[in-house]
Amino acid sequence: MHILVLGYIVRGPLGGMAWHHLQYVLGLKQAGHEVLFLEDSDDYPSCYNPERFETTTDPAYGLRFIETFFAKFDLQHHWAYFDAHGNRWFGQNRNRVFSFCQKADALLNLSGVNPLRDWHQNIPCRMLIDTDPAFTQIKHLTSETQMRLAKAHTHFFSFGENIGKDGCTVPDDGFDWLPTRQPVEMNAWPASPATSNAKWTTVMQWDSYTVREFEGKKFGMKSSSFDAYWHMPKRITDKIELALGSSSAPREKLAAQGWHITDPLPLSLTPQAYQSYIAGSKGEWSVAKEGYVSSNCGWFSERTLNYMASGKPVVVQDTGFSNFLPTGNGLLPFTGFEESVSAMENATADYKKHSVAAREIVAGYFEAGSVLRDLLARI
Repeated sequence: MHILVLGYIVRGPLGGMAWHHLQYVLGLKQAGHEVLFLEDSDDYPSCYNPERFETTTDPAYGLRFIETFFAKFDLQHHWAYFDAHGNRWFGQNRNRVFSFCQKADALLNLSGVNPLRDWHQNIPCRMLIDTDPAFTQIKHLTSETQMRLAKAHTHFFSFGENIGKDGCTVPDDGFDWLPTRQPVEMNAWPASPATSNAKWTTVMQWDSYTVREFEGKKFGMKSSSFDAYWHMPKRITDKIELALGSSSAPREKLAAQGWHITDPLPLSLTPQAYQSYIAGSKGEWSVAKEGYVSSNCGWFSERTLNYMASGKPVVVQDTGFSNFLPTGNGLLPFTGFEESVSAMENATADYKKHSVAAREIVAGYFEAGSVLRDLLARI
């Protein structure tokens, strides 16, 4: 098949996001498909430069980023960027992209962060991949522009695997969402044994954006989920480090409670730095966005999968994923403070067992070939 992947790397040139989207391209290519990654500037200033802390229409930083990253995986001829502000093409040229679109069997719009242009419209299967369940549906229900973009797709898949099931309260936006998962290229994430003094870590935004509200119900960020866990460091022996972003984060208050706080930017500037930070960690401890938890949507973090693929146990807040993933070994969910403490103690007591199990879960439930094969079988 010829498959076009629409993603967000040039405009958001940071390690975690880059891995998130690259693994779709890499997995499809490894499966024998003809694949092209295409990104669109859209019609507003959208290009973030993490060295200058500015967002402009200039894609130069992001273009260098994607060129270097994709070349490491022999994907240098598998990407293109359209700069709508100057009507310019980078990577593969306009003719190459248009030719590919004419032959394309399917389009994957990851996170819905690219507009659908005229040259996309004749692709018979246009898949919207929702990676932010609950918040995506609210966006469709409250924005005519976002609803119009969603309706331009033909198939709908979500990381919210519980959508449509009993106990899930994600608002109904009228689309028939089917479950899907983040694909993980296991060979790109080798197991990395932790050193004796390694910390538990996570990379997180305190507030990714403002709290959303729909029909009187609020859907909060990680800041809203964190309240019950402030005293975690005082109850466990191991150290937990938060690579903590967002201007609203109470860094000094967290540090006073014993949390180790570090700047997420240096470890996210390149995909290699991001991967090295995970490889040097003992495991991941993390809360989830309150909106994921309260809606019981089943979202599972692509970042958490990177830890697990690296042979790191994870102690993470349950969003309903325990309904369909094996837990207790390698993947230890919690729903409250005491359960979180107990899970950390459990993971530390038999660390090697949990490390092996973590990687096995990814191989069994998130391996790129299997995930993408299942996705394409349902179109």
